[in-house]
Amino acid sequence: MNTTLETTANPLPEDLAFLAERLTAFNDGDVGASERKALAVFVRDGNGAVVAGISGYTAWGWLYVQWLWVDERLRGQQMAGRMLDAAEQEAVARGCNNAWIDTFNPNAAKVYQRQGYQPFGTLADFPVGRSRIFLQKKLV
Repeated sequence: MNTTLETTANPLPEDLAFLAERLTAFNDGDVGASERKALAVFVRDGNGAVVAGISGYTAWGWLYVQWLWVDERLRGQQMAGRMLDAAEQEAVARGCNNAWIDTFNPNAAKVYQRQGYQPFGTLADFPVGRSRIFLQKKLV
């Protein structure tokens, strides 16, 4: 087989879809179907604009919170905790037993720890001058 190696900052969507399809098929055969399903929680203002939200997914019995954002005007009002509670409840309804999240913001890490998440690993200087903290929580 003759091959070439390509590096790009602009991958074609169909190439990414193909890669995801192939890796999913491999993983399904290796460890079983992930049953990956998107999960989002949004907080909207009176005009319907998003002022806080969570985006992530459930797979293999875990909730992964990929993004969590709260508008500055709502910070300090336990909004992150309320959204995490909602996401965790949905994850449990989907059969999940655990959750994980990561951050490089020390204040966010404290919020997650108040919600019962415990650190299980760090990456120093990711980004430079900070550490990326990985946290997990037993849901049931």
